[in-house]
Amino acid sequence: MLYPFKFKAQLFHKLWGGHTIEKWYDHVPADYENVGEAWVISDVEKYQTEVSNGSHAGDTLQDLLEVYMDELVGGKVYEAFGNHFPLLMKFIDAVDDLSIQVHPDDDFAMENEESLGKTEMWYVMPSKGKASIYLGWTQQMNVSLIHAAIADGTLANYLKRYDVHEGDVAFIPTGTVHAMRKDTIVAEIQENSDITYRLYDYNRVGNDGKKRPLKLDKALKVMDFAPKKEELVTRTAPRINGALNLKKTPFFTTNLLSPAQTIQRDYALLDSFVAYMCVEGACNVTALDCENEENRTVSMHLGEAVLIPASLNDIVIEPKGLCKLLEIYVELNP
Repeated sequence: MLYPFKFKAQLFHKLWGGHTIEKWYDHVPADYENVGEAWVISDVEKYQTEVSNGSHAGDTLQDLLEVYMDELVGGKVYEAFGNHFPLLMKFIDAVDDLSIQVHPDDDFAMENEESLGKTEMWYVMPSKGKASIYLGWTQQMNVSLIHAAIADGTLANYLKRYDVHEGDVAFIPTGTVHAMRKDTIVAEIQENSDITYRLYDYNRVGNDGKKRPLKLDKALKVMDFAPKKEELVTRTAPRINGALNLKKTPFFTTNLLSPAQTIQRDYALLDSFVAYMCVEGACNVTALDCENEENRTVSMHLGEAVLIPASLNDIVIEPKGLCKLLEIYVELNP
C-alpha cells in the first residue's frame, strides 16, 4: 500500500568533503573522514536509496517502481521512463574546490554511456565560509585555449564566478562548464545520471595515490564554448506559507515551500510524484487521502527527503518552528 516514503540517505566520502551534512545523519560509516555527498532519493544502480519508514522499510526505490509503477510516479512519467526513476536528489558539502567539469545531454549520454544526461540545479544552503561557484565561460573559448589553460593551471580564470548566498539558485544546463568552490553547501536536483566529465582537478591525488582521472576528450565533445547569454544564478526570497517557483525545466520543476503554519497542498491535477527535500528545520507531512492510517504521517528534518506517490493528492505540512522544503516534481507535455 502506498504512503509517504522517507529514505535512508546514501552517504559518500569525498576528498573535498566537509563536516556539516554528516551531522544530519546517524549512519555515517566510522571510517569516513568526512561526508561530501548525501543522496537522499536515488535510483542510480548500486546506490539506490532504501525506504526507512512503514511496511516497505528496506525496499529500494526500484522495488517500489516495479510493484506500483504509474501509481508511484504518475502515468506520463511512467510512460516516459518505465521502471527508472527520472531524478536524483542529493546534498553536497564542499570544503575544498570541486573539479571543473561538464555534463552531457540525453542524446550523447544515451549513445555513449547508456544513461540519461545531467541537467541540474543547486539550491544554496547556509555555509560557514564565503560560498561561490564557477558557472560558464567569461569569453569565447576554443580547444587550443582550453588545453593551454589546463596545462598552466589557469582554466578557472576563464570561468564566470558567482558569490552565492543562502536561497540562491544556480541552473546548470548540460554542456555548461562549472565547478562548486570551497565552503559551499547545496541541495541538488538533477536528472537520474552519475555522468561527469572532468576537465581539471587541480592535480589532486585520490585515495589510491593517483591523480583522479579526467575525461577531457568527451568533455570537449559536449561542452558549450561560448559564454551563456542567459543569467544562470537567481536570488530568491521565501514566500511565507506559499510556494515560490525556483526553476521549471522539461526535466523537473522545483518550488520552495516556507510554511510558518500548517499548510495544505493539492496535487489532484498533477500527473507526477512529488518529492520534498528539507533544507531548514523540521516538519510532519501527512497524506490525508492515504488509506494506510498507520503510515499516512511521516516526520522529516534537515537533510531528509520524502516521496509522495502520484496516487496521493491531499497533503498537509505541519512545520515544527522554522521550516523550508524544496518541492520537486516532473511535468511532461502531452
